[in-house]
Amino acid sequence: MTEDPDFGIYVHWPFCAAKCPYCDFNSHVRHDGVDQSRYAAAFVQELNQAAAGHEGRVVGSVFLGGGTPSLMAADTVATILDAVRDCWPLAEDVEITLEANPTSVEAERFEAYRAAGVNRVSLGVQALNDKDLQALGRLHTAAEALDAVDIANDIFDRVSFDLIYARPGQSVSAWTDELSQALARKPAHLSLYQLTIEPGTPFHALHNAGRLPVPDADTSATLYEATQALCDAAGLPAYEVSNHARPGAESRHNLIYWQCGDFIGVGPGAHGRFWRDGRRIETVRLAHPETWRDAVERHGHGTSAYRRASRAEAADELLMMGLRIDAGIDLARYERIAGRPLASEVVASLSDQGFVAQSEGRLHATDRGRPVLNRLVVDLMAVGAAD
Repeated sequence: MTEDPDFGIYVHWPFCAAKCPYCDFNSHVRHDGVDQSRYAAAFVQELNQAAAGHEGRVVGSVFLGGGTPSLMAADTVATILDAVRDCWPLAEDVEITLEANPTSVEAERFEAYRAAGVNRVSLGVQALNDKDLQALGRLHTAAEALDAVDIANDIFDRVSFDLIYARPGQSVSAWTDELSQALARKPAHLSLYQLTIEPGTPFHALHNAGRLPVPDADTSATLYEATQALCDAAGLPAYEVSNHARPGAESRHNLIYWQCGDFIGVGPGAHGRFWRDGRRIETVRLAHPETWRDAVERHGHGTSAYRRASRAEAADELLMMGLRIDAGIDLARYERIAGRPLASEVVASLSDQGFVAQSEGRLHATDRGRPVLNRLVVDLMAVGAAD
């Protein structure tokens, strides 16, 4: 992993065929269809506007996220990627990722996406049994998911897929059987997330009503430990709290986030972060798809917020994101951003308890510390950093 992360472009496609009951992402269902050519033109406009002030950068990663980007026609993907190329040069080893749902219809588009320039696919498998897939609101079966993984592996240079665990009623043995089935496909990258009950979602309402029991804290901890053990044994160690990869197969785009690098976000609700004149700039686009599109057509962009983070905020971001990865944070970089070093007594206390460790000028969470990462970040957060 490098301390000089890639420059990335995030493109948010906000549309889904259905809204999953656990999802709080900015995603929308449009039963009357989507005018893709009009949205593609809006993406091109916003990319052109975003390029100003970032001249000379080389794009190392493009991520088409959502929503469900695999609902895009291949021509729409090609138009967007061509616009990125027109705005910036691409690195020779550029990573271009598209998130996809593994329905058979969308899998048939993989060849066309590859021709458009996509070289990495991230599949939202989420579960490998049909009962749980139905409960999660997914539109594919387990068999379709595994078929899509096989097809993707035949077409793309790099493939990842997601699974959710700590699902309602899920036992440790059921999860380990499912994860073993996934590992038997010999993936290079897996994203394995514990189910979180997000406010405002149907799952949240069911949980509050006592109709959606989830594993307790002890069971969740056991599930996490079993996940680490199985993935380690399969040669996919956790390089981030929820992400596992064979060496060299890490997600370059997500590493930009975790290393507090620069990325431009375009599309409804997209966020961007970049350094300018020594300050961390945060941008947010309008979330509602049609509102964003209309704003872009009128003004060339759909920005709803543009702000300079304080030094304390930027330092806290580095802590929150950087401690998620196995490489941790560069302490000298933290001091430059915060205007002061981390409190030595706090670091010493957490080290004595076995939650963090230092090596070669870096601070990282230990295996013991990762499950309580939020607590570590609170203890370490900048207080009184210069503005």
